[in-house]
Amino acid sequence: MPTYYELLTTDLSTLTTAAEQWEHMATKRFHDLEGVYRRDVHGISMGSTWTGLSAQAASKRFDITLTEFQKAQTEAKAVASLLREAHSGFTSLRRQLEHAREDAIKAGMKVSDQGEVSFDISKLTEADHMAMVHDPDYRNGIHEAVASWQLVINQCLKDGDKADEDVQIALQNVVMDGDISDGTVTGFNGQAHGHIDQNQGKDADTKTDGWPKMGFTVSGAKYGKEGSLKAYIDMFHDTGKATVTDGDMKLAWVGDVYGGGRATANYGFTEQGIAGKAEVSLGVRGLTEGRAEYGPWIGGYVRGDGFVGGEMGATGKVTKKEVLVKAKAFAGGKIGGATGFEVAGIGIGGTAEGWAGPGFEAWGGWKKDDNGVYRLDADAGASPIVGGSLGLEITVDPHKLSECAGDLADAVGDGTKVIGHGATSLRDTITGWFD
Repeated sequence: MPTYYELLTTDLSTLTTAAEQWEHMATKRFHDLEGVYRRDVHGISMGSTWTGLSAQAASKRFDITLTEFQKAQTEAKAVASLLREAHSGFTSLRRQLEHAREDAIKAGMKVSDQGEVSFDISKLTEADHMAMVHDPDYRNGIHEAVASWQLVINQCLKDGDKADEDVQIALQNVVMDGDISDGTVTGFNGQAHGHIDQNQGKDADTKTDGWPKMGFTVSGAKYGKEGSLKAYIDMFHDTGKATVTDGDMKLAWVGDVYGGGRATANYGFTEQGIAGKAEVSLGVRGLTEGRAEYGPWIGGYVRGDGFVGGEMGATGKVTKKEVLVKAKAFAGGKIGGATGFEVAGIGIGGTAEGWAGPGFEAWGGWKKDDNGVYRLDADAGASPIVGGSLGLEITVDPHKLSECAGDLADAVGDGTKVIGHGATSLRDTITGWFD
């Protein structure tokens, strides 16, 4: 997946340079070689000096080779056309991303070199700054605006990822010889066309309407992306959610049940870091969780989950946003739960599971999730026949932590201006830790 920085800074002119070289290869190099072969090799079997069965056999082989020179020109021209179309497409996507970034900045945002959107407090007037400190609705509006602009930037990156995948698939297909009637199996593609199909790859998963759903996909490591393999059969999957709010009070519930099997593997060394994973599972899983929050200050959760089936896998990952080491193997049934609390954006909780069946599990790591929340998790368990596991969950939500620091500045600032400014500085400092 092209990163924000790559999409904005990559020298796209290399695509047109490569296209010119492929065009030259077709119109000059392969064309000239065809002429030489036609005159000095293929022509021998066409004259009257060589006759008989050997001449007839050679003539058929020479015809195939001559056709390959012609098909090579078609293929090379198609590659050149694809590269030019890729240049046009990526140039357009870059303009879209640049315009999105400019619009976000005009709306009072900052966009980092990694595409992370944040609010630009340097543009605030004194009145706006006071409103941000004292008015929770004002701060909520800022967070919603930041999230909205982040979605715009992320969509541009998703479009870039799709375009990158389309180009890659097109380049793979253009060199595949699908005609085995010409005397070759892996020869040049005489039916090659230089057009990127925007719908290619969408049906890479073989799916059926309704349930079950089955599929298989595989891709090699490329352009800073992880290689992956996935095979699955989903028998059923259903999710339910509910949320109730009353002022600062918020109650939320989610339930999820899934039955099926999956085998996945990922590997690669990218600009984000190193990752490797292999996992296979078959069974039924269920989860339910309830959460209660009062503003950004305090909250709690209770979660229950269960699994019946078999699973095994290993994971190792070291990236900018995640470090994880994990190994597991189990066959049987699991039932467990988790509970925890959160104060001022800092949460701590514990997990426990009971196992019936042989297995083991050990994992630990930290990550920054899609909502910007930092998580530190660890879990270990073993079961010769009956056993279980225990785990720890720690979270830090920078947005809630910042809000609480702002509320503290508000409360203290009304009574003591000096201390209030100190609390405001504390809030800004904490926010800066996570930018």
